[in-house]
Amino acid sequence: MKRRGFLAVLVALGFLFVTIFVPHQAQSKTIFVTIGTGGITGVYYPTGGAIAKIVNKKRDVYGIRCTVESTGGSVFNINAVIAGDLDFGICQSDRQYQAWNGLAEWKDKGPQKDLRSVFSIHPESVTLVAADDAGIKTIQDLRGKRVNIGNPGSGQRQNAIDALENAGIDWKKDIKAESAKAAEAPGLLQDGRIDAFFYTVGHPSGAIKEATAGKRKVHFVPITGLDKLLKKYPYYAKAVIPIKFYPNATNKEDVPTFGVKATFVTSAKVPDNVVYAITKEVFENFDYFKTLHPAYSILTKQSMLEGLTAPFHPGALKYYKESGLIKYIKKQ
Repeated sequence: MKRRGFLAVLVALGFLFVTIFVPHQAQSKTIFVTIGTGGITGVYYPTGGAIAKIVNKKRDVYGIRCTVESTGGSVFNINAVIAGDLDFGICQSDRQYQAWNGLAEWKDKGPQKDLRSVFSIHPESVTLVAADDAGIKTIQDLRGKRVNIGNPGSGQRQNAIDALENAGIDWKKDIKAESAKAAEAPGLLQDGRIDAFFYTVGHPSGAIKEATAGKRKVHFVPITGLDKLLKKYPYYAKAVIPIKFYPNATNKEDVPTFGVKATFVTSAKVPDNVVYAITKEVFENFDYFKTLHPAYSILTKQSMLEGLTAPFHPGALKYYKESGLIKYIKKQ
């Protein structure tokens, strides 16, 4: 009897240990990861939210909890990822190229060799919006006008400068350049404080819808004559802004321009299992992911492996090998 009683006590103690300590241990193993995005009216913010939503559904499987942070955009995200302040970030493909090669904002710092690619997402068009009453029909008409080119640290700022320089316009001398954030530009345009603004964004965009919905009538300005620009910068490609998304704009047809891709990046220091889990969940839920924003409607799994400069993170490559998607990746 004594032996049975002793065993009963051990069983009870064991049950108590499991009840009290195991949940605590499981909770303590939760890995918190943060995704840097952009302004809340752009496509980056909902993109980060879409990725987080998919991954958080499997929190009990991977022990990963994703949160999203609104940031200043591409340059900020890359720098924060490299510094370890963010685990993942969304950035334009041109900014990824420049960071990896030590160009533009990274000219003094040198190549950012800890940067790693995970996948690319939607295409982004360099979008030039102008007020109808400002007399801006072509990019050449921007001379002498008040134009927002974007805040320092945003990807769109360099795109705007590239577009202007391609048209022979010196942004420091030939226009009155403003440096407001993209989310502020629609209000500035409607208030008459600027004549036009650049915004590199996936379509449809909440900020662009806001710009076209006010009392001041606006339109998209076509950006053409791009052969020299496309030859000089391999990360750019011709693009079109679908006018169907913006019925309040005064354009009648789709507008030609150029663009880049939004890309999802991380650091070489982020654990393989974390990157693997996020990559797997996005691709395994691909059809669902495409429904989370209209900008994703044209995505294919193959296109999500294009436009990337930095080497793929080993965690992402593990999934691409398992799924057979590795065949779509160009040798780096």
